[in-house]
Amino acid sequence: MKKILLSSVALLGLATGAVAADLPSRRAPAPIIAAAPLFTWTGFYVGVNAGYGWSNDDFDAVDLADEDDDGGFVGGAQVGYNYQIGSFVVGLEGDIQYADFGADGTFDFDGDGVFDDDFDSSDWFGTVRARAGVAFDRALIYATGGFAFADDANGWTVGGGVEYAFTNNLSAKIEGLYVNLDNDDDFPGFDGETDFGVVRAGLNFRFGTY
Repeated sequence: MKKILLSSVALLGLATGAVAADLPSRRAPAPIIAAAPLFTWTGFYVGVNAGYGWSNDDFDAVDLADEDDDGGFVGGAQVGYNYQIGSFVVGLEGDIQYADFGADGTFDFDGDGVFDDDFDSSDWFGTVRARAGVAFDRALIYATGGFAFADDANGWTVGGGVEYAFTNNLSAKIEGLYVNLDNDDDFPGFDGETDFGVVRAGLNFRFGTY
């Protein structure tokens, strides 16, 4: 009788434990911690820039009053789009620039020794360029090149730079460009090709970033 009683108690204990195991736990679920999003260069951006430019005006006129290379302030704004694929970043950027440099002078068109007209080079230019580079997290090293234009002149530009995102939406860059323009309305007797260099710093605000 005693053995039967002990066996019944043991079976009852096992049954109670099994039922308890099937009951839902009263413990609070572990908090879900979202992983920090990875930084990406993908997205649209707008920005401003300022720097220094110097020109080498290749005019072949005999009576050019100022034949020295000229330099001065350059500043403007840019807009663009980047797309990141792994560590590679490709994009398109356009900018418009005020340029306070370039040759100026007076021409003697009829050769009589009397200066007939003043000439001032364009005080603005713009570019539309492709960009391609390699990203090291928030740092981007890139090359750039494309179309350049100013007044009645057009040509090409090439350069490169480095950009660093110090917040998720703000980045700063240092960039150098070489620009070559050919005037569409060259005067007879000289070449209207103009080339110049630009070094500038810029600040970009990027949209659509976490």
